Amino acid sequence: MDYKKLAERILEKLGGKENVESVVHCMTRLRFVLKDESQVDDEQVKKIKGVIGVMKKSGQYQIIIGNEVASVYKEICALGNFKEKTSVKKIEKKIKISFLKC
Repeated sequence: MDYKKLAERILEKLGGKENVESVVHCMTRLRFVLKDESQVDDEQVKKIKGVIGVMKKSGQYQIIIGNEVASVYKEICALGNFKEKTSVKKIEKKIKISFLKC
């Protein structure tokens, strides 16, 4: 799979890097916070080869990629000049640990 090409197509269908507020990933999904979700055509995103599906949840636009999500995420970050962030699972784990300490 050409991760760079997949990342380019995803960014294009999301309205460009200018429409992305932030991006993180979990085990199988890219999780975007978009500036304007109305710029995105879900059906066009779903048609991208390598995309399994799309979900909108908790203010995030989630693109299901599968096991190769980390490789696609790295390309997304490189193309969009986004700073790579800790994965969602690590953030959730930190929150749980902090909560338990209270």
